[in-house]
Amino acid sequence: MKLVPLGDRVVLKQFEAEETTKSGIILAAKSQEKPQQAEVIAVGPGGMVDGKEVTMQVKVGDKVIYSKYAGNEVKLDDEEYIIVKQNDILAIVE
Repeated sequence: MKLVPLGDRVVLKQFEAEETTKSGIILAAKSQEKPQQAEVIAVGPGGMVDGKEVTMQVKVGDKVIYSKYAGNEVKLDDEEYIIVKQNDILAIVE
């Protein structure tokens, strides 16, 4: 199966949570904060969204930082994805 986003939506695959801190302390699964960095898996076509022309600025393979409480989590074929609007993406990591 494949996710194909509509409009200005973007499918992200979140990076794994850190299991240890920088100082070497091992974190329990519950205390691990989900990272706000992800890889772009699929990008919608853009076009007219809510009466405004939207040009997609991200592409598949980009590493991005997205808003903390953005999007909807989706599980497909035992993989977890997040579907967000493009304006919930804060930056591209180069």
